[in-house]
Amino acid sequence: MRSGNTLAGQFLAVMFPNNPTNFAHLDFDRPGRTGVPEVVWGLGKTPAQIASILQQIYDQSGLAMATRIAPDIAQEIQSKLAHCTYDALAEILLVGTPQVNHPGVVGVITAGTADQKVAQEVLVTLQYLGWRGQAFTDVGVAGIHRLLARWPEIQPCDVLIVVAGMEGALPSVVAGLSQVPVIGVPTSVGYGAQWQGLAPLLTMLNSCAPGVAVVNIDNGFGAAVLAGQILRVAARFAGGC
Repeated sequence: MRSGNTLAGQFLAVMFPNNPTNFAHLDFDRPGRTGVPEVVWGLGKTPAQIASILQQIYDQSGLAMATRIAPDIAQEIQSKLAHCTYDALAEILLVGTPQVNHPGVVGVITAGTADQKVAQEVLVTLQYLGWRGQAFTDVGVAGIHRLLARWPEIQPCDVLIVVAGMEGALPSVVAGLSQVPVIGVPTSVGYGAQWQGLAPLLTMLNSCAPGVAVVNIDNGFGAAVLAGQILRVAARFAGGC
């Protein structure tokens, strides 16, 4: 643990003299309660606010993450924070270096290349939380042979996250082939009647393959957290973490 009386704390006092905590009540106890640390939602916050929150979380745990960070905002924050890296595809900022330290593999399957942005949010979040993700890209139902060709690689995964837009049929297909938990992530990718992700959301909720869990539209972060929680419970029964 790092104390607040550090160079980082002095940095905050200089860069944010008007009490950097007056806009946020940080939940440092969340990892102990839920196993998942607090993560910064970037939209609607100023670069100074995001940088302040990230620095405070990093001071406590040695690791911090912010999602939905546009490139120009990321550049400004990186000029203020050391040890800060940016994944432009996922639009995620990481402070510190995550370590994969939990058992299990999460397969992250994308229907098409346009879904990769959300899938990358899944993969970076998994890494941040200490889980290992493996990507299987562009294997949607329009060319189902692509999925079947990679199925021997997919089958050993312990949880599957399926990211799909358009009509969102891929999670049903995957769940019909797999014996592990399947999490569907609808994306806002598709033509007009796709309604910015509503059509695939409803398709996944109405899956005829039983046991498909579904998160909100474009919510790669939530899917990664759910996959990690599933693996954590499985490890508990197996005598692991």
